[in-house]
Amino acid sequence: MSDYYNAFEVSPVPAPGPDAVPPEPFRGIYGMPAFATIPTSDLAASTDFWVRGLGFFELFGIPGTLVHLRRWAFQDVLLVSAESVPEQAPAMSVSFACVLGQVDAIVEACRAVRPDSVDGPRDTPWNTRDVEVITPENARIVLTAAKPFDPASQEARNLEAIGITPPGFGRGDNGEHA
Repeated sequence: MSDYYNAFEVSPVPAPGPDAVPPEPFRGIYGMPAFATIPTSDLAASTDFWVRGLGFFELFGIPGTLVHLRRWAFQDVLLVSAESVPEQAPAMSVSFACVLGQVDAIVEACRAVRPDSVDGPRDTPWNTRDVEVITPENARIVLTAAKPFDPASQEARNLEAIGITPPGFGRGDNGEHA
């Protein structure tokens, strides 16, 4: 018996597919299990980009000090006022799930606010479509959408090569990866 179990019911991320519908923005209050804190020297410009470009909303703010942003449940960002920000985006990134149907709109919205902010979209070997965005405060943000699983695809072969197979295909329950 493995300690692994299917816990998708606690995630707001819908099953992948071309018709996947994103959840509504989540306005409830909860103890945040994880969040990103991003310093910004222009709280208003950063908030505007995150809202109009990336699809977040302002949950609450402390004028001139902090803005708490959210998209879906568990996608929380705190923008905090700072004297300066790095001149270049770091190699590290923060990723947020989206659905395939949102990718093009996110690209268009980000480019409308900051024309050179977007790299992608690009398909990954692990079966996602990703868009990398550099925000006004030089944070590297990746919006990632799972693609429908095709057992005959190169992505499926990539995953199988490292021992990951979908339930009902091949080797079993992937217990060694739990």
